[in-house]
Amino acid sequence: MKKVIAVVGCGRIANNAHLPALSKLDNVRIKYACDLLIEKAEALKEKFPIIENVITDYKVALADPEVEAVYVLTPNYAHYEVSMAALKAGKHVFCEKPITVNYDLSVEMAEEAKKQGKLLTIGVVNRFNTSVEMLKKLNEEGRFGNIYHVYCSFRAHRAIPGLGGDFTTKSQSGGGVLIDWGIHFFDLILYILGNAKLETVTCDAYNEMAKDMKSYKYTGMWAEDTKNVETGINDVDDFITGYVRTDKATISFNGAWAQNIGEREMFVDFLGDKAGARLEYGGKFTIYDGETLETINPEYEMIPHFESEDKSFIETIDSGEKTRSYIDNILESMKLLDKLYESAGIRKEIEL
Repeated sequence: MKKVIAVVGCGRIANNAHLPALSKLDNVRIKYACDLLIEKAEALKEKFPIIENVITDYKVALADPEVEAVYVLTPNYAHYEVSMAALKAGKHVFCEKPITVNYDLSVEMAEEAKKQGKLLTIGVVNRFNTSVEMLKKLNEEGRFGNIYHVYCSFRAHRAIPGLGGDFTTKSQSGGGVLIDWGIHFFDLILYILGNAKLETVTCDAYNEMAKDMKSYKYTGMWAEDTKNVETGINDVDDFITGYVRTDKATISFNGAWAQNIGEREMFVDFLGDKAGARLEYGGKFTIYDGETLETINPEYEMIPHFESEDKSFIETIDSGEKTRSYIDNILESMKLLDKLYESAGIRKEIEL
């Protein structure tokens, strides 16, 4: 029997990721697509005819007893309100990353899901990435020996998204490059390491590249149609750097939405005493064997990870299985973001 769902939020992540994936599933009905701007919902329905109805008030979908689950694909600030309302209405929830704008609200969402006996799955899609899954398995098998350190870089030239809009307004987004890009990198690292637990964090955050938004020059801008350099706000981090100790390994990182270095470097290095691996973000990985000195490029097919993620969620509506992206498995990643921002604010290391 087909699972009946509603999609709340008809922006980029709906258009570019989840609706293409959901449209390929034969066990799902999308009864509603909801957006405050009806034209966005209508445009989504025109693009994906699987959608049956368009609405502007998500509470209409929550009041429909036929709807079993809700996809929350809104801007960050609305994750909490919509997800909590959906859970209280007795619906399972898929909420895009980050869980919400801070750790405390994320914990509240987790507690509400347990109280209602409903699934709350978070859109940390890299947990369904073929390369990430392979690296996790290789680590469990001891291929790298002891992974003692991980370095990650999520840096772009000049690419602040939607300058002056929701992306760069802290009250709406919860932060900048760390919460936007960093959550993906840190979550896949903690996952590959085996659900590593935090010990200490230290971080510095900068907002340097677009202090004068009107004069900011850029090579690319995601969500450019949402920018507002005339009257908007830019009070979030565009560069982040720091160091994390976990019970599995240490982690160092540099992240930049924008920097005056003309390179885009998006990778993660896993340093083990037997072998190391570099994962190109969103792509494949290379192994550097410490015993044979071989450089190994494994051959494998990359399975579309949004399709795997959405297929998993829809299947769990029946099974009730708490998968790798169940909220309890993601809270440590959210805690890390919170503590990194806290450390940057006081400019001191924090023990957990």
